[in-house]
Formats: sequence, structure tokens, C-alpha cells
Amino acid sequence: MNNKILGKQGEDVAAEYLARKGYRIIARNYRVPRGEIDIVAQTSDTIVFVEVKTRRSENYGRPAAAVDYRKQAKIIGVAQWFLRQRRLEGWLCRFDVIEVYAGPEKWHVRHLPAAFEM
Repeated sequence: MNNKILGKQGEDVAAEYLARKGYRIIARNYRVPRGEIDIVAQTSDTIVFVEVKTRRSENYGRPAAAVDYRKQAKIIGVAQWFLRQRRLEGWLCRFDVIEVYAGPEKWHVRHLPAAFEM
């Protein structure tokens, strides 16, 4: 399985996880010229922007470590675009990271709410 397929499957697992937790999925793979956000969801009065990182193991460190300052800045910029476009500027928002591990028989999810701030 190549990395693109693995990443897509990880995003599917993350979206299913969020839905089971009561989040309403608003958008997936939201793209603008500045970049992309994997999942945009809503829980009560909060818009949640989710970056999904899928790995087969932690051999090269935790997946969330790949969401460095530059990646965070890009996600924040895309989130601002999303909020303006949908006229949601007054809403509370949060930035989560979901780590998905592709196991041989089962996928494992680690949800990191409020992983970084605007």
C-alpha cells in the first residue's frame, strides 16, 4: 500500500472516529490556494480543524511531530479562509491532530484535542 492510499484510509478512520464521538463532519479535504485541512468538524459551539497523520509505526517518531510550526501556520491560514468564506468568524475554533496507526489487523487512533493554537 502506497503512502497516498494509506493517508486516505487514515483520514477515513479519523472521520469515522470523530462521528462516533458525536462530531458533525462539515468538510473533508478542504482546499484553498494556501493549502488544505483534512477534516473540518463541529462539536456544540466549536469548529474543529483536524490534521490527520497516518503511520505504520513510531519508528520515526510520533506522527503529530510532523505538524511543526510551518504546518501549523498553514493550517491556521486555511482555517481563517474557511471561517471567512462561511461567515463563521465569531465561532470558537480549535486545532486538533489525530494520529492514526495502521496495524496489521486493526487501526489505532490517538486524538490530540487543542494540539496547537492560533
